[in-house]
Formats: sequence, C-alpha cells, structure tokens
Amino acid sequence: MRFGDMLTLQSDRLQELRRVRGIGRTKLAKLAGLTERQIARLEGALPMKGDLTADVALRLAAALQVEPETLLGDKALTDMDLARPARSCSCC
Repeated sequence: MRFGDMLTLQSDRLQELRRVRGIGRTKLAKLAGLTERQIARLEGALPMKGDLTADVALRLAAALQVEPETLLGDKALTDMDLARPARSCSCC
C-alpha cells in the first residue's frame, strides 16, 4: 500500500468489523479523524465511490485494530478480527 494511491474498500467488511467491535459510526469517525458522513459513505449507506486513500485506510484500520489489508479485502478475516477486543477501561 502506497500513500497517494486510491484503494478500494470492502464496505461490508468495514461495517462488519465496526459492528463486531461495538462501535457506532460516530465513535469510529472520531477515532479515525473522519466525519460520520464519510463513514456512512464508506460503508455504502450513502452514495459514494468505494475508493479511499492509504492514509484513511490506515486510520480506519488503527481505529478498528485490524491490518489495513483486512479492510481492503486483501487478507481474509480471522477469528481474531471478528472477536470483540477487551476494553481497557470502563469509560468506553
């Protein structure tokens, strides 16, 4: 993955990982530094292209605690990807 390249996101995979993690669009947007509308578009809920930059893919992957290739569909989902991570505090 190179910066500046446009990538194709697996929108269903993004939505599935977000839901498994118990994260709403608003929280994911905040964690990834995006807007809720951008998340909705990337998930296919609003009309938009499925392309994104490497920077956005990296931020989404970090927020969801998966590798960017997992979001892009280049890497198969594993049981670890679909497991809900343990919370480190009681506030979130």
